[in-house]
Amino acid sequence: MPGKSDKQQQDMAWRAIGGLVGLATAFVARKAIGFAWEKATGRKPPMDTESLDIDLSEAIGYAIVMGVGMQVAQIIAGRAARKRYDAWKAVKTAARDAVS
Repeated sequence: MPGKSDKQQQDMAWRAIGGLVGLATAFVARKAIGFAWEKATGRKPPMDTESLDIDLSEAIGYAIVMGVGMQVAQIIAGRAARKRYDAWKAVKTAARDAVS
């Protein structure tokens, strides 16, 4: 059975790194958006948006803010991480080629 090619190994490395970046970004973005919501509205973010105790407009507003905010954070963090990874990969490849 042939070994994994460099491209396959790099793809696996990026998947692992991308997954970790995604998890970290989601955690930080959720906390930041919740903090901003509380400062803007003076109320804690609605955690149980299905509860009838929460106004429908507040639940929908929070869902929109959270959805857009999370997606924007994921795009920014993902692109920044990919840029760093590609730069690191280029340096690593150049160093390997210089030794060969």
